[in-house]
Amino acid sequence: MIRLFHASDLHFGSEDRQALDWFARCVADEQPDAVVITGDLTMRARHREFAAAREWLRSLARPVTVEIGNHDMPYFNLIERFVTPYKRYAAMESMVERTIDLPGLAIVPLHTTAPAQLRLNWSKGIVTRKALARTLGTMQALPSDAMVLVSAHHPLVETGTRGTALTRGGNRALRALARAGATAVLSGHVHDPFDITHANEHGQIRMIGAGTLSERLRTTSPSFNQLSIADGQLDVTVRVMA
Repeated sequence: MIRLFHASDLHFGSEDRQALDWFARCVADEQPDAVVITGDLTMRARHREFAAAREWLRSLARPVTVEIGNHDMPYFNLIERFVTPYKRYAAMESMVERTIDLPGLAIVPLHTTAPAQLRLNWSKGIVTRKALARTLGTMQALPSDAMVLVSAHHPLVETGTRGTALTRGGNRALRALARAGATAVLSGHVHDPFDITHANEHGQIRMIGAGTLSERLRTTSPSFNQLSIADGQLDVTVRVMA
């Protein structure tokens, strides 16, 4: 059996230290095969927030893949936001949008953020054709019998949570991922967990969202998802801090 811990929206700068310590203890005690973080490591993309996030992730001592969230691009330095928006991730480059291969399973990243968009709210999701093509290309290179989980920051379509993603290109991406054989898309952003099955003309694909380990709670206490894969079956347990 393969076990993954899926967490999101850590928001260093507004982190919940107790929740982070709880998650780290779970990792240390249970040794999951990998940790998937689906974006928003920081609150305002400050250098000190990235430094704290980097040290915490390294302390987990497990394979980690990290998605880029909308909060992880500079808020106050607009030149950097538009010219080198992901520069502050450089010190943890080996973790960022990393494809993780495990026996019979691959975790493949899908980029859903942009420094700017042709709408007022730049925090919402967008899947460009280039980003989708990169993900599909990675999937095509995998063994045909591998279960594929796609990791993204934004839910690709709305999931009924209080928070919204309003992801442009999300429906197109979800159809393409279903056609390519992805089992599920892991995401965050909305700060509440969900697990729903989306059907389209290419079949069914699950959308699995993690809550938050920050102080920015919505309707759920600090939580993360435990994913268990055995005999081609994916089971999800939402683990909520007591």
